[in-house]
Amino acid sequence: MGQVADVRKVYKVVVVGMGKRGKHHAAAFNKNPRFELAAISTRDRARLEKAAAELGNPRISTDPAAIAREIRPDVFCFCTPPDVRLGLIQVGIDCGSKLIAYEKPMALSMNEAIEIRKAVRSAGVKTVVSHQHRYGQHYRKVKEVIDSGALGRIHTVYGHSVGWMMHLFTHLIDYMRWYNGDAEAEWVMGQAAGKGKFSDNHPSPDHIAGLIHFANGVRGIVETGAGAPDVPEVDYWWRKSRIGAQGTGGFAEVLTGGGWRAVTKDGTMSGEGCMNYDLDMPPYVDDIAGWLDDDSNVHPCNGESAYKGFEVTMAVLRSVVERGQVRLPLGPGEPELEALRRVLPDQPALASTEANRKEYALPSK
Repeated sequence: MGQVADVRKVYKVVVVGMGKRGKHHAAAFNKNPRFELAAISTRDRARLEKAAAELGNPRISTDPAAIAREIRPDVFCFCTPPDVRLGLIQVGIDCGSKLIAYEKPMALSMNEAIEIRKAVRSAGVKTVVSHQHRYGQHYRKVKEVIDSGALGRIHTVYGHSVGWMMHLFTHLIDYMRWYNGDAEAEWVMGQAAGKGKFSDNHPSPDHIAGLIHFANGVRGIVETGAGAPDVPEVDYWWRKSRIGAQGTGGFAEVLTGGGWRAVTKDGTMSGEGCMNYDLDMPPYVDDIAGWLDDDSNVHPCNGESAYKGFEVTMAVLRSVVERGQVRLPLGPGEPELEALRRVLPDQPALASTEANRKEYALPSK
């Protein structure tokens, strides 16, 4: 018998934003036979034309809403700075897309996250948020060790990074929740210092730490920024993240840029692995097709999971402002970053290493 042709649906995609992450998404969609990269959009015409030439010459436009209305894509994807989330979510809804894929963080305030969640639920649109590191082989190996029971009863999950909050915090929370079986968070407490990174396009305190109490009794510890512990095994700040779990029988942890390791009653284990978009993006995109094919094949990076992690993030900020424990779930309130900037002292955070001090442009010792 001859080979049976693959007659599965091909989904049209529009990608907005042609920075590094936008091009990662566009390239992954373009290489996947389940998708047609129908159009790309960004404000910079020269960058747009250069990207199109590298991506098989899809249609181009500097107006994302206009091209989306014209194409009516199945997938509306945008990879832009976080100050334009809700507006582009509405573009994706208005053009009739079935799924909206976008970059973390999902919003810049709890108010905005609530509005996004309400809008996509009302429209019946699926969402996926780019916490794609969980596709890394080293991240998955740690999850495998945890799920095997080799660590005994898990009592603590943790994550830290020298990168600043709105770049890395929701990544850390997403993987901590994953390692803890996606348990609900009941309350958090937080503390923060330094205003230098509020001027970044991912506005953040220079240093922030939080304690998370999960409904299953597990405690979460998370920290990002200038005062966070360094990961000297890794050479670049974006990869200087450590996420792991501790149990009654040992621990297992992943370094974003430095492999994984575990210690159990049976001995030590370790392996290689590093953040690699060429490896992580193809299965991330495959799972978008799988969810579009079948509602039961929920994407691991689904928007509801991202909402839960973002809620924890904003609860930590509220805790700093309110100086106490904050219960979840959260309702609307004063925008958290604005409130935090108002109450933080003017003195800079203290750095954990000289490298952190330089990254955050902090005063010398």
